[in-house]
Amino acid sequence: MPAGKKQKADIVLQTLQEYMPKPEVPLHHSDAFTLLVAVMLSARCTDVRVNEVTPTLFALAPDAATMAATPWEDIRRIIAPCGLSDTKAQRLVETSRLLLERHNGRVPSTFEELEALPGVGHKTASVVMTQAFGHPAFPVDTHIYRLARRWGLSRGNSVEKVEADLKKLFPRDTWGKLHLQIVLWGRQYCPARGCKPACPVCERLAQQ
Repeated sequence: MPAGKKQKADIVLQTLQEYMPKPEVPLHHSDAFTLLVAVMLSARCTDVRVNEVTPTLFALAPDAATMAATPWEDIRRIIAPCGLSDTKAQRLVETSRLLLERHNGRVPSTFEELEALPGVGHKTASVVMTQAFGHPAFPVDTHIYRLARRWGLSRGNSVEKVEADLKKLFPRDTWGKLHLQIVLWGRQYCPARGCKPACPVCERLAQQ
């Protein structure tokens, strides 16, 4: 592992811990099921918009049993502001049905079982695994992908490669929290258009 990358990773970790020691999960949820639903809805949609529709959705269908029994058209009307509402509504109903059929209505706590559900890819599974079950995972979204490359932590050209690089650089017990810190940091301090003035992470890295 190049020493430069490790030094940069240490700076990133120290700075994020200094400025953002207690990051909050941006998607509102009360259990593993509502988290899974919220993450599925967040595809190509902002967390703010998801949080606007989920109170109504969860009042109607707070668990797998009620979600599976709800006509997908009713769900579609509620989640329409999130976009892709036809696909998302049908996947929510089908996923809930499979949770009942395979897991007694509970969200499974393994990557293999989660990724076997409709509309649940590796990133969604990683978010659920770390935030609902405390399993070490490092979900990589567009913010993390962008900042990992901007900060010189990875040159990976795919989400999978960036995830693998970050897992090598940071201690396993920091992954879940660090995922949240980088996502929130990218939104607040270091957006895609560039940070002007430079954010504290970029400033400290530039001094090395």
